Amino acid sequence: MAAPAVEATAATALRSVILRARKAAERVGRDPERVRVVAVSKTKPVALIRQIYDAGHRCFGENYVQEFIDKAPQLPEDIEWHFVGHLQSNKAKTLLAGVPNLAMVHGVDGQKVANHLDRAVSSLGRHPLKVLVQVNTSGEASKSGVEPSSVVELARHVNMQCPNLVFSGLMTIGMPDYTSTPENFRTLTNCRAEVCKALGMSEDQFELSMGMSGDFEQAIEMGSTNVRVGSTIFGPRDYPKKTT
Repeated sequence: MAAPAVEATAATALRSVILRARKAAERVGRDPERVRVVAVSKTKPVALIRQIYDAGHRCFGENYVQEFIDKAPQLPEDIEWHFVGHLQSNKAKTLLAGVPNLAMVHGVDGQKVANHLDRAVSSLGRHPLKVLVQVNTSGEASKSGVEPSSVVELARHVNMQCPNLVFSGLMTIGMPDYTSTPENFRTLTNCRAEVCKALGMSEDQFELSMGMSGDFEQAIEMGSTNVRVGSTIFGPRDYPKKTT
């Protein structure tokens, strides 16, 4: 169980992040309501997530499937859950079955996982799932995501061949030391323009998931609609030895 002092600190930190996000949007004339703060709660206990929920926040992100399906049923059903990062195709149905209130997957990085998600949505009879295509904007071999040159092809596949998915936009994960910022944001906004043109979509309705604890304000100023903030809200992470 999380200590009361930690819980109070997290709630205060959340309020600060939301205020900073609003100010970043206002600086560039954007509607702050178009920016979603995804509180990334991976490795954090249910009690601490509940404290943030009780402070009024409803949007949370996880990225370890087993941890996610263990925690989600212990928390209120009106949480808007986001899965962030690489998802193994063979875990798509497990994730969707375990988290009925999953709102969005940030991290479709190939046709195979898109097809698995599409079939899982259909077999479970749930409403269509919003997905973002993950783009490898930093060129790191270890990073998931499609190359910028392949984004249109994958976006078109999700949009045209996966009727149970709602292609909603793009996401990227920059380098951990933030040295790829802001070039990775520029790359993603360029990809957005290409995809919108190819698919006849409006950029105004297009989601961009970019920006984390160290650069979320800059990401918002450059057009992000989803910032994924974890350690700034919850504190440093205790990573499990094995991840799934």
